Amino acid sequence: MSLAIVFTRAQTGIDSRDVIVEAHLAPGMPSLSIVGLPETAVKESKDRVRSAVQNAGFRFPAKRITVNLAPADLPKEGGRFDLPIAIGILAASGQIAASRLAECEFIGELALGGGLRPVSGVLPSVIAAGRRERGIVVPGDNAEQAGLAEQAEVYAARHLLDVTAHLDGAGQLQPVRFSAPPASVRAPDLAEVRGQGGAKRALTVAAAGGHNILMAGPPGAGKTMLAQRLPGLLPAMEIDEALECASVWSLTAQGFDIRTWRRRPFRSPHHGASAAALIGGGSHPRPGEVSLAHHGVLFLDELPEFGARTLDQLREPLETGEVHISRIKAQMRYPARFQLVAAMNLCRCGRRGDPRATCSCTDEQVGRYQARVSGPLLDRVDIKVHVKPVDPASLRTERVEESSASVRERVTRARALQLERQERCNASLAADAVDRHCVIGSEGRALLERAMERLRLSARAYHRVLKVARTIADLAGQERIATAHLAEAIQYRAFGVGR
Repeated sequence: MSLAIVFTRAQTGIDSRDVIVEAHLAPGMPSLSIVGLPETAVKESKDRVRSAVQNAGFRFPAKRITVNLAPADLPKEGGRFDLPIAIGILAASGQIAASRLAECEFIGELALGGGLRPVSGVLPSVIAAGRRERGIVVPGDNAEQAGLAEQAEVYAARHLLDVTAHLDGAGQLQPVRFSAPPASVRAPDLAEVRGQGGAKRALTVAAAGGHNILMAGPPGAGKTMLAQRLPGLLPAMEIDEALECASVWSLTAQGFDIRTWRRRPFRSPHHGASAAALIGGGSHPRPGEVSLAHHGVLFLDELPEFGARTLDQLREPLETGEVHISRIKAQMRYPARFQLVAAMNLCRCGRRGDPRATCSCTDEQVGRYQARVSGPLLDRVDIKVHVKPVDPASLRTERVEESSASVRERVTRARALQLERQERCNASLAADAVDRHCVIGSEGRALLERAMERLRLSARAYHRVLKVARTIADLAGQERIATAHLAEAIQYRAFGVGR
């Protein structure tokens, strides 16, 4: 045989695309050329593959070798193609059996000695291979992560010789059977926050319905403490959600930490973060903070200090739950269904709204400071709450505050109602679903119409008020939205940061 076909995958954003490696040997001057839109790291694989094949005890063919990575118009990057290229060359030269190549996919970077080094983005490739009903061979150091995808047949190898023995039948790679650690919810406890009953109630509603929330108030009022405790109010991720989250993290330089399995991520980028760091992108596009917070919480402290253009780029992922990055050669997609929690002072000096201090800012300065956050972005925030300073006397009280575990039980019950009724949380309801599941009576409709006129609410805000009211009713365990639920939802929308 002078032609061998090996299956592998290229990573394009969160999507793992099929790639066919065709290795062809022909008479002529000894050479090795790789075609199919390879970037630098892929082009350099010819030297790694040559050394690995020879050091593993095989003969590197003294022929004209052409390796085609199809489809030719799909960019290929990284060292993940080393192993399939080496397998293709060995099969085309008749040094290993080719009969089992169609059953399996191969991913891995080769060391010069023939060892297999881990690569990024293995989990999405494993999941995609499982959908194709093919097995997949991955480096041993990726086995723990790859084993999370229970629907795929995963084989882990430490050396090129392990893979060739498996294909020849001389040795058998055992399927990876990894038992993921139990789901855990680790976050600071809400009971540590003294007072702030109104803010805690708003946080509970936000957790129950997956709503975005903005907390405004003077420094030291407890905004950051409250935000850090939101992940502890959310139920542990379902398996599908956890796999999506782990897949995103597997694309990053730090990789996915198995100890965080099914734990809601909490990301808190500095306000100096660039648009590419927050949304994703770069010369070699990578997921940004919004994607790393997928199925978790994105906390933006000191919201007006972020760049205005950076903040406005949040508007699309807040609506669609995805980030699309376009390049000349490829378009990439990353999931970004996060819960936004933002915190801000009411003015630049921070004293506005603090009864214990005097604000020195003029109304014009306050308006300019708050205008750094655009109206369209604020319109996508369902709940806005003023966090006032805590009375020092409440810090000395022995009153026991409600714990995160207690609140999480109520949140879990409310989310279960939503999933049973509409298969998603209330914040994700489309407009037609709002009309079906957020029905209000004539009294409530009149109240909402008055609020629309007085507060000058947009059509988007109209639907978001109904979603929040639906969540408040779910927390109360009631099937219908009462006027009191609607009034509380309007109160969260009526809040003005200028107050």
